[in-house]
Amino acid sequence: MDNVRDPREHFNEEPRHDLMDVVFGFGGMLGFMTVIFAVAVIVKFIIS
Repeated sequence: MDNVRDPREHFNEEPRHDLMDVVFGFGGMLGFMTVIFAVAVIVKFIIS
């Protein structure tokens, strides 16, 4: 592999699914933030 800029010499060994990565990341973060919000609401009601 002499020419590192030649795209023909680079094989995609692991196909990427960018859209699914974004969907899972967004969903995971949304779920995590929902849990944090629910805990904060419960703690607020316990304190007051």
